[in-house]
Amino acid sequence: MPIVLFRVDERLIHGQVVVGWGGPLHADRIVVVDDAIAGSAWEQELYCLGVPPEIEAQFVSAAQALDAFELWRSGPKRTIVLVRDVATARWMADSGVLRGEEVNLGGIHHAEGRTRVLPYLHLTPDELATLREMEASGVAVSARDLPGSNRVRLEELGEG
Repeated sequence: MPIVLFRVDERLIHGQVVVGWGGPLHADRIVVVDDAIAGSAWEQELYCLGVPPEIEAQFVSAAQALDAFELWRSGPKRTIVLVRDVATARWMADSGVLRGEEVNLGGIHHAEGRTRVLPYLHLTPDELATLREMEASGVAVSARDLPGSNRVRLEELGEG
């Protein structure tokens, strides 16, 4: 089955992802792409507390994700891929693995330099420009907090 969701969400694994997305998408696996967490067994254990036993959780570095992406895309497990930030998504897009995929912008929260573009989405002008570059390279980008919510296309997000 294909990758059923590629999401940028600072919180990574949490209820909205596991229940809100995982249930409706019938996810078999959640993959967290994060260099720091890939090397931290205790953080992985914490994240796994929120994952039901019927869903496999994996934690990989960005480099490992590039190597495994095609296997996730073509394998039998319905996979949700999570990254913490726009920079990681951009890095993966630059490698070519995201061409033809849709990137979902989920929870990116307020921080210095970020402007609120949706209640759950705050972006810097640089992040918005990066997302536009990704879309120009063949990666669809949209925001949606839950599957039942309206998809907001990148061009609708404003100037940031």
